[in-house]
Amino acid sequence: MSSPASSIPPVLLNTGLPMPFLGLGTYKLVVLEDVCRAVDAALGSGYRAFDSAAVYRNEAQLGRALKELLPKHGLTREDVFITSKLGSSDQGEKAMEAALQSLSLLDLGYIDLYLIHWPGTEGLDVADQRNPVHRSQSWATLEELHAQGKLKAIGVSNYTAAHMRELMQSCKVPPAVLQVEFHPKLCQTELRKVCEEYGVCFQAYSSLGKGDLVTDPVVLEVAKNCERTTGQVLLRWAVQQGVPVIPKSSNPERIKDNARLFDFTLSDSDMDRLSALDCGRKYCRDGTLIA
Repeated sequence: MSSPASSIPPVLLNTGLPMPFLGLGTYKLVVLEDVCRAVDAALGSGYRAFDSAAVYRNEAQLGRALKELLPKHGLTREDVFITSKLGSSDQGEKAMEAALQSLSLLDLGYIDLYLIHWPGTEGLDVADQRNPVHRSQSWATLEELHAQGKLKAIGVSNYTAAHMRELMQSCKVPPAVLQVEFHPKLCQTELRKVCEEYGVCFQAYSSLGKGDLVTDPVVLEVAKNCERTTGQVLLRWAVQQGVPVIPKSSNPERIKDNARLFDFTLSDSDMDRLSALDCGRKYCRDGTLIA
C-alpha cells in the first residue's frame, strides 16, 4: 500500500531517534470508537506519531486502535512513534508504577517518548520544596526505564527555563524533548534558546490557542492570502521554525487538513506578522510559579 508518510519529515532527537514533525494529539479522545476513527484518518493521511498521557485516560484505547489499524494501512509497530506522559499525581516514588502501567495499558512493547507531564506534584503547594525532589525522583525512574529500552526517549512537558536548567545540572540522560504551549501569541523565546543550548527538541502543543487563534484577524488574512486554512497557517508557522506539532482533533477531515503542512511555505513577511502577535498569552496551565 502506498503511503503518504514520506511527506512528513522527521526531526532527529538527541538519542538518534527520528520523531515525525507532525503527530496527532489525543486529549479528550476517550471512547474507543472515536479513537479508532481518529487514528484511522490519521494513518491514512500520513501521520505516524500519536501523543497520549496517563491523565488522558486513553492509553489502552490508543494501543488497541493501533493494533487493529496498523495492518490495514500496511504498517507495523516500528512505523509509529508513541508518546505518553507521567501524571502529576504520580511524581516521585509512584513514578515507576505509573510508567509501567502506561506501558501495560498501551501494550505496544515499548514507548517511543515518555515525558514528565508537569513540573509540580498534585496536592502540593506551588512553593513546596518537595516539588523539585519529586521531579528528580521521577527523572531517575525514567532514566532507569530508558536504560532498559522500555522508553526509547525521555523528556519533559510544561517545564520553565529554570526547571530545564535544574534538570540539566543533575541528569545522567538529558531530556530529548520539551513539550510546551507554543503559538504566535506565545513565542517562548527564552525556552527555545535553552532547548537549543542543551540540544533538546522543542515541541509545540496548543498550536491553535485552544481554537482562539483561528479567528484572529491577522491569521485569517494570512490564510486568505495563501489560500490555506487558519489551522494550516498556525501549524506551518511552527513547523517552518523547526518546531514539531501535535494538533488534536477527532474530526477526520480536519485531521487530513492538518497534515497538509509540508507542500507550502509562508513568506518571511507573513512569518513576521504572525510572530508579531506575541504577547505572552497562555491558554493552558502555567508552571512558572512551581518551585
